Amino acid sequence: MKIQPTPYDHPDAVKLNDAVQAEYAVRYGDEGDATPLDAGMFVPPRGLYLLAYDPEGRPVATGGWRTQNKNAEGYEDGDAELKRMYVVPEARGLGLARRILAALESDARTAGRTRMVLETGIAQPEAIALYTSSGYAPCPKFGHYRTYPTSRCFAKPLT
Repeated sequence: MKIQPTPYDHPDAVKLNDAVQAEYAVRYGDEGDATPLDAGMFVPPRGLYLLAYDPEGRPVATGGWRTQNKNAEGYEDGDAELKRMYVVPEARGLGLARRILAALESDARTAGRTRMVLETGIAQPEAIALYTSSGYAPCPKFGHYRTYPTSRCFAKPLT
């Protein structure tokens, strides 16, 4: 599998974003994740967006991070927020999410970020298992879904 930086608005990224939104809609019974995102948020050094491709060149996994600093939504100075982690069903169990997560953490650390944060939901137990097994711990809620009872927030120091 090849993992490479890709713009958030690249057609392959859009394809996987549509797939993850469809999965969110099934799991949560709504239209998907309404967190405001745009391609500029993932441009280095203030962020990074990665895609993984299988040997046939098909996009099979994605993930990104974007810079956050202290604000009214509960972020702290130095935060890097993990977004759009997703692996297509046929590529799950191959370690792609863990590899993308490690690459994003390394890049955020290199960019001077001091903490990686993420928000997920209770209908994503496999995501919660990945993050907790990767050193993430529950933290005070932040972001777009901070008032939702189904939301769970996690953080990991990068220093």
